[in-house]
Amino acid sequence: MSTRTHHAAMPNTHRTETLGLWLGVLGVAIFAVTLPATRLATGTHEHPQLSPWFVTLGRAALAGLLSAVFLLVTRSPRPARHQLRHLGWAVLGNVLGYPLLLAYALRSVTASHAAVVTALLPLVTAAVAALVLHQRARLGFWVCAVLGSALVVAFSLLRGWQFGHGFSAEPADALLVAAVVAASVGYIHGARITPDLGAERVICWVCLLALPVTLPAALWLWPTQPVAASAWGGFVYVGVFSMWAGFFAWFRGLALGGALRVSQTQLLQPFFSILAAMPLLGEPLDLVTLGFAAAVVATVAVGRRMPVGN
Repeated sequence: MSTRTHHAAMPNTHRTETLGLWLGVLGVAIFAVTLPATRLATGTHEHPQLSPWFVTLGRAALAGLLSAVFLLVTRSPRPARHQLRHLGWAVLGNVLGYPLLLAYALRSVTASHAAVVTALLPLVTAAVAALVLHQRARLGFWVCAVLGSALVVAFSLLRGWQFGHGFSAEPADALLVAAVVAASVGYIHGARITPDLGAERVICWVCLLALPVTLPAALWLWPTQPVAASAWGGFVYVGVFSMWAGFFAWFRGLALGGALRVSQTQLLQPFFSILAAMPLLGEPLDLVTLGFAAAVVATVAVGRRMPVGN
């Protein structure tokens, strides 16, 4: 009886993990446009558009208003007291820390440069999952994670060299590293309570808890100078998709597929960004990109098969 039950449960577990992996991929695809959209929104030091503080607080306020509507329409219950700590960490990491640090960094460096540093996000997320969620993985998983991160960094460096951007250490790199750590901490604490609250409610409560601060601050910081339509378009994207809708898929993917494994789908983010740039910016897709993308997909697939314990 117990053997039959065990075998019957295995396919369901496998299907759940596979669904979690694909939801993670969907979340990453949505997040992939965050870097160029943020750059559009903030502009550069030479041609500034929206201030980094306004982009950070304004996008959170926009997501908070959407969250309030969602929670009211769905009649969602309030989070329990023990869940507030995890929601608070998600607010600090995903609502404030990551977008603010990223916005300031992108005023000094290109999106391609930022992609090199933020390529470490899946590896850092996996490390935070091991520390916070006490998930353990075999050496083979970590080898795949490091190899995948190395491939993405190598690809970003090569692409920067091909297009004449180059790459060198910048003071903004410290901001980017801090942004990676902040995002990872927020991801994992959000994923920890997703099984109880649901992915949609987690990000909605995160944004709503921050709304008493973000909304007045965004109104206070509302730009008085002319702002390009492209900057407003970038702002709307990071508010609706990067800060809100993308987390519907991402948090649920982390919870269903396991934070360690699903975090590695973030390795695909630079390639999704390039695919999005084809119709939007007319950039070509070359064989080098396809080759690196295939290699990264292989590391994610192999890493997914590595045993992970709790």
